[in-house]
This record gives sequence, C-alpha cells and structure tokens, in this order.
Amino acid sequence: MRIHVGTDHAGLEFSRDLQQHLRDAGHEVIDHGPQSFDPLDDYPSFCINTALAVVHDQRSGVDALGVVFGGSGNGEQIAANKVRGARAALVWNHDTALLARQHNDANLIAIGARQHTAEVALALVDAFIGEPFSGEERHARRIAQLTEYELTGGIAGHEIDVY
Repeated sequence: MRIHVGTDHAGLEFSRDLQQHLRDAGHEVIDHGPQSFDPLDDYPSFCINTALAVVHDQRSGVDALGVVFGGSGNGEQIAANKVRGARAALVWNHDTALLARQHNDANLIAIGARQHTAEVALALVDAFIGEPFSGEERHARRIAQLTEYELTGGIAGHEIDVY
C-alpha cells in the first residue's frame, strides 16, 4: 500500500520513525514534509498536500492512505479535510483508529504527536492501515451523503439549513 505522510515541526522526528516503520512493513511511503526542523513552520500545506496525494491516488486506482500529525492533530485534521474527497479522522485510541476505517472509510488519520508515545502512535497507524471499510449499507449511505454535500451543498431528501 502507498502511505502518504505529512506533519509539521512538532511531528518531524516521529515522522522519520513512522516512515521507516511503514517501509519495514512493506509499504511505499511518500513524505510530504517538512524535510528539516523549523519551529515556525506551518502545517496546512504539508497536510493539504498529503490529502491531495491520497485522493489523487485513490481516484487513480492506487491503494493509498495518509497520516498527518502535529502537536495535537486537530489542525492537521482540519487542513486535510479541506481537500475535496479527503475524509480525515482524528485518532486518539485503538477504537477510533478502527472505527475511522470501519464506519467512515477514512482515507487519512490525524494524530497528535505530543499526545502519544511513539509506540502508541505507531500502533494507531498500524490499526488504521490494517482495518478495512465494513461496506455496511448504512455507513456507505452516510459517506455518500457527505460526498453529495461536498459536491453540491445539499443532500437529496434531507433539509440543509441555509444561513
């Protein structure tokens, strides 16, 4: 599987460990930065580039997922979710890693590098990557509604408030 990785300065050291861990597991890893430590760098471009690459690969038929992280994972998740077709889930324990795939068919996860040990974060990534989407109709329906809203600003058969 191809795994895209993006971070900021808060996760740079962990990013290097994660990438090696993923390569050792047989994955192709694409690093979207940063390449060097800069305590004033900004995570949005790294995370957006990661999400763009995941969505592009998936639309091209490539088996791909992504991991973005920073201090908390919150901003990184928000940035990744600005990309049309990205479904980034903030993961903080084993169950949220599994459910992100099972119920939401998430194609990226966000992890707070300052919130977990490297060992725990690696286990979360492994759980996410190893878990398939359940394919259950109710989950597929909900994902389709999110995609429809993303593309059209509405969901057929459901009222969406306009402000």
